[in-house]
Amino acid sequence: MSFVRRYRFAVPAMVVTGGYVATLVVAAVVALAGGDIGFLWRLALLSDADEGAAATWLNVLILVLAGGLWAWALWQCLRGPIAGKPPETDRGVRLLRLALYAAAASWLVYAVVPDWPWWAVVLDSLLMLAVVVLFHPMVRRNVGHVGLALGAGVLVYVSTASAEVFDALDWHQAEQIAEIGDLGGLAGLIWQVLVLTAQWRDGRWQRTTVWYGVAYLVAPLAFVPLAILGEISREAIWATEALWVIWLARSGHDLASPRDEDAPTDLADEQDPGVRHL
Repeated sequence: MSFVRRYRFAVPAMVVTGGYVATLVVAAVVALAGGDIGFLWRLALLSDADEGAAATWLNVLILVLAGGLWAWALWQCLRGPIAGKPPETDRGVRLLRLALYAAAASWLVYAVVPDWPWWAVVLDSLLMLAVVVLFHPMVRRNVGHVGLALGAGVLVYVSTASAEVFDALDWHQAEQIAEIGDLGGLAGLIWQVLVLTAQWRDGRWQRTTVWYGVAYLVAPLAFVPLAILGEISREAIWATEALWVIWLARSGHDLASPRDEDAPTDLADEQDPGVRHL
């Protein structure tokens, strides 16, 4: 099967991704030639540029790398599942796939608003809460600490949504309670690790998909040196969120991709033998 025919929506995905890459290159040239980094910043980091941000070679390079991550995310999201007859799935799997796609698509809000409004944060948190709940049966089949996984996931997204609502209402004391400090970050990490472990042990997901989830957890550490040198550390590191979007989309794609002939029939007890497709 040719590359174009391998994925269900390869052609439109290539067109959209190619258009974004071409625009990114033009924005980089404009930044270096005219000294205005605003357009490139918007494309690469999906936000307005910081005041005083200079269009240096290093800053432009970092923004192009950040944009490259989002370009790859566009391709991974839009290409769809692997072409072929999709497997039969039950209602829970179909709902999980829908929730994964919706959570990935919610990041489009960043592309159209200067700063994420409170309602967008609430929407994203509620969609991720649905992902947490719908992932629970898969986690239960493949790892222990089931209650911990569900509780941690619910805690982090309920607290995030609540804090945004309280902030919008100027209920600052309630907001401080809802934010739960560092506990939210720890809860999110616990849920992510347990879900990635469950995916690794479940034949429905490719190894590559799991590695994208792992990469999301460690990528900010690799991005720090360049970001600090370019004086745009926090904003540039934020671009690694593209890896999370890729993980969401690929997790949905894998649930609709055809199975190999030798794929295990009891997906709760057997593991995927390895990476099938990149």
